[in-house]
Amino acid sequence: MNPLFQHPMGVGTWAWGDRLFWGYGQGYGERELLGAYRASLEAGIRLFDTAEFYGFGLSERLLGRFLREGERPYLVTKFFPYPWRLSRKDLLKALRGSLGRLGVEAVDLYLLHWPWPPVPLRVWAEALAEAYERGLARGVGVCNVSLAQLEVVKGVLERHRVPLFALQVEFNLLKRAWAAHLPALRQEGIALMAYSPLAMGWLTGKLSPENPPRDYRGNKYRPFLGRLRELLPLLRRLAEAKGVSPAAIALRYLIEKGALPIPGAKNEDQARRNAEALRIALTPEEMALLEEGA
Repeated sequence: MNPLFQHPMGVGTWAWGDRLFWGYGQGYGERELLGAYRASLEAGIRLFDTAEFYGFGLSERLLGRFLREGERPYLVTKFFPYPWRLSRKDLLKALRGSLGRLGVEAVDLYLLHWPWPPVPLRVWAEALAEAYERGLARGVGVCNVSLAQLEVVKGVLERHRVPLFALQVEFNLLKRAWAAHLPALRQEGIALMAYSPLAMGWLTGKLSPENPPRDYRGNKYRPFLGRLRELLPLLRRLAEAKGVSPAAIALRYLIEKGALPIPGAKNEDQARRNAEALRIALTPEEMALLEEGA
């Protein structure tokens, strides 16, 4: 059985060490992230998703330091296909670098971050199979691929008798294109990991459609501002009725759909608000309301 199915939710660590996009060191730092790490574990969340690209390795190093506290959660990291990486050996070298920063002998899941050229996707799939066969990764998967690309990877891995554990894509109440494929993926033993499950903060209710931020988040979700005006009040009403945060409602929706959301958390408070999703349920009627509102 795919071990990812034992994890209803994880923690995404893109913001851990990222100064360019998230502003690490301005308003939050290592102490706050350690609080988020501890609060997540206390709430029963034992999956942490990182990548060599996050903070250019700092995210992995921070997580590696936190691991020294004792508990060994399920670790996910990713390979970034820089254009100068041209062979299978480059993936294995990058993986060993990640293992060194994390301070572990193997990761539980290793993912191809993007299916970008110039290297053909099948080459990276062969390299993922080798990482699995060498025991450097206990599971492998891919991010940001199409269904056709997913079939290419599956075909390569099947020839090696290596299971494909995960597909990681952007999936939230505003971007639901993958919802229709969830039953088939699960039947094939593939977990859908949902990144940006809170739409980069929009579904927490902290951002306003009337005054959107003048940054990437504002531009990326500008086409959804009309829908947000209807969806955010609904999230707030459901959250108040259940005594949780709006973020918890948005995350619970994904869990009920069968996805594994990996929301970010910069501090203990955010981690606890996210974890509220684990102690509630949504009725079919509430699920339908959310889909209509989105």
